[in-house]
Amino acid sequence: MKDLWQLFLAFARVGVMTFGGGYAMIPILEREIVDRHGWATEEELMDYYAVGQCTPGVIAVNTATFIGYKVAGNLGGIIATLGVVFPSLVIITLIAGILTSFAEVPAVKSAFAGIRICVCVLIFNAVLKLWKKAVVDKATLVLFLGVFLLSVFFSVSPIVFVVVCAVAGIVLTRMGVKGK
Repeated sequence: MKDLWQLFLAFARVGVMTFGGGYAMIPILEREIVDRHGWATEEELMDYYAVGQCTPGVIAVNTATFIGYKVAGNLGGIIATLGVVFPSLVIITLIAGILTSFAEVPAVKSAFAGIRICVCVLIFNAVLKLWKKAVVDKATLVLFLGVFLLSVFFSVSPIVFVVVCAVAGIVLTRMGVKGK
């Protein structure tokens, strides 16, 4: 029972501090899950993130479910998921009633503009962390550049990128080009 309560509280802390979506939460999630509790390594967390990105649903919820399941099975997955969504549910419910009345107030508009800047920085920091863990050799750099260029110039489904890169990772590792 103590593990379940710790899961709920840990993911509630992540949920309450996550502004800007899934990528912005990486530093908070890493500090809480990897550093504080040791429930996953940085590499495992990035793997959960990658899988969470590929599966339907919100990345924060998917990642919480994976880690909760790892720590305490099915019930752990449910509790961690509830923990990460609970703060948002409460905050959104409170804000929804108030925001419509104040959305056009200049100070509120300015505050949201500042929050958007902060979220951009948080996402940029998350990208840098992901970069350091993902682009580790020439093969992964080539994959990165290929996906980046294709995503900029063509409308290709992210699922195609994920599947192609997964296959490329397997092939490159078996060929001995990657993973040394």
